[in-house]
Amino acid sequence: MTKEVVFTFDAVPPLTTFSQAIISKGFVYVSGNIGCTSEFMIVEGGVQGQTIAALENMDKILKAAGSGLQHVVKVNVYLTNLTRDFSDMNSVYITFFEENAMPARTCVGVASLPLGASVEIECVAELPDA
Repeated sequence: MTKEVVFTFDAVPPLTTFSQAIISKGFVYVSGNIGCTSEFMIVEGGVQGQTIAALENMDKILKAAGSGLQHVVKVNVYLTNLTRDFSDMNSVYITFFEENAMPARTCVGVASLPLGASVEIECVAELPDA
C-alpha cells in the first residue's frame, strides 16, 4: 500500500504527531481541523467563526493535495455543545458546499476538543485525476 503525506505551510500546522492529510488509493484523508490561527489561538466569532476557519484550513490542505472542497465525499463534525451549536455551525457549513451535492456527514457531540475549540471537522475527498 502506497500513501503520500500532505503538508502545506498555507494551512495551520498539525498540533501534534499527525499529518495534515494522507493521500491513498485516490482519496485524500484530512485530519481534524479546529478554528484556530497558525499561532494556535482560537478565532473569534464563536462556533460560526471557528467553523469558517476550520473549513478554510481544510480547503487549503485539500488544494495542496490536488483536490478541493468540491471533491469532498464524507465529513465528520465534532461539537462540544451539539444542542447549542449545531444550527450555527450548520448555517456556515452549508455555504462551503454545493446545495445539491452535499457530502455525506456525521455530526456528534464530544466532551472536549483541543485548545478549548467548539468544533472540529475532518473529511475524505476524491482526487479528481485519480
